[in-house]
Amino acid sequence: MAESDLTYLWVYLSASPLTGLTMTLVAYTLALKLYERMNRNVLLHPVITAIGLLIVFLTLSEMDYEAYFEGGQFIHFLLGPATVALAIPLYQQFPKLKKIWLPVTFGLLAGVLTGAISSIAIAHVTGASLETLLSLAPKSVTVPIAMGISEKIGGLPSLTAVLVVVTGILGAVIGVKVFQWLGIRDDSIKGVAMGVTAHGIGTARSFQISSEMGAFSGLAMALSAVLTAIVLPTLVPLLHWLALF
Repeated sequence: MAESDLTYLWVYLSASPLTGLTMTLVAYTLALKLYERMNRNVLLHPVITAIGLLIVFLTLSEMDYEAYFEGGQFIHFLLGPATVALAIPLYQQFPKLKKIWLPVTFGLLAGVLTGAISSIAIAHVTGASLETLLSLAPKSVTVPIAMGISEKIGGLPSLTAVLVVVTGILGAVIGVKVFQWLGIRDDSIKGVAMGVTAHGIGTARSFQISSEMGAFSGLAMALSAVLTAIVLPTLVPLLHWLALF
């Protein structure tokens, strides 16, 4: 095939929404194969590797993110049905949930408050701006909700999205090791902790360990998003007060 033909083909593909969709699927498939080949090394989590591959692709192809997302949004749309589908394994764990609903509730509330307050405090001590503090506050909530909260309270949704992804990846990478160090063996407890701190990516990692851990992680992810949306706006005046010092 002549070089001019290849150029024409690339121009056509780069303008097609299918390019973003195809490259996302290819990147994740390659990342998953590498992850399995390397005995599921946490440092090679498929999400981390796939993001790196997509960054390289977009950089080399000089494709705008908006053009890429025209295809990638199809996968983004499936996040909604995938989240709703988490109700199935949770229903299977419903008998256990009825027995431990009270500690789970208090654990969720403690996790949401600790996650928000600790991150804000650390950022404030290191000299972060008010806008950064507001963007950082909802970092432990799944991306769409976190971006909505960030926009409402005066943060930068794009910065919040990056922080959420980084938080999820870190939780998925080190979460299991932390549970081992602390001697935590109950999958329901581990799932709640993972869902509160590492949201969607942590939930995906939890399902790799057990359906029980994944079910409770999905529950914690959903409820922590609701609690954050309710509690966080009440902390905004405190953030503005902190910014004065």
